[in-house]
Amino acid sequence: MNTSSIHLMLLALLLSVVALFCMLVGAAAGLLARIDGATYAAALLRGTLAFAGSATLSLALLTFVLTAL
Repeated sequence: MNTSSIHLMLLALLLSVVALFCMLVGAAAGLLARIDGATYAAALLRGTLAFAGSATLSLALLTFVLTAL
């Protein structure tokens, strides 16, 4: 295997790990909001905002690391 395909596979693996992490963060935020007494709509909104925030930060960090290499 040449190095470009290895880098592509590594990037795909990292993106899938980031997506899984962000989904877990969003689900946990929504669950905690619902346990706290928020309505379903408010809990969904909080989970969505947590997902978007963690995705933004994770992808920014991933971009920084990949450009540093």
